[in-house]
Amino acid sequence: MWENFSEYIIQNYGHSNKIIEVGVGKILEPSTILKQKLPQTTIKLVDINPYNETIIQDDITKPTSKIYENADLIYSIRPPEELQPDIFKLSEKFNCDILIKPLFTEEINYKYQNKIKLVNYKKMALYILKK
Repeated sequence: MWENFSEYIIQNYGHSNKIIEVGVGKILEPSTILKQKLPQTTIKLVDINPYNETIIQDDITKPTSKIYENADLIYSIRPPEELQPDIFKLSEKFNCDILIKPLFTEEINYKYQNKIKLVNYKKMALYILKK
């Protein structure tokens, strides 16, 4: 699954200077693949409770601007519905695209459903907001 997820990002954001994953948790496979396949792109990992030293500690409800400045894409894997508005605020504030990989049965926060596009990529649902 993570190969396909990473492949989608590489195909659509391979030209990017900076890609950020928020709410990383312990799933490091996608970012590892991106770092290998996109060596010219800065890949940053952010979580409120970092799992290890490669993850930047930040609270997206009160984001540290310098982390997100000049990002081309911010993505999140299975973010809780209550954090989705904060992810969309990051997009607005820093003028970047958002990609959300939900759980199979999870929906996007109702307030944002009309602003995003559902993309099915290799049987995987992704929600995308393009700036």
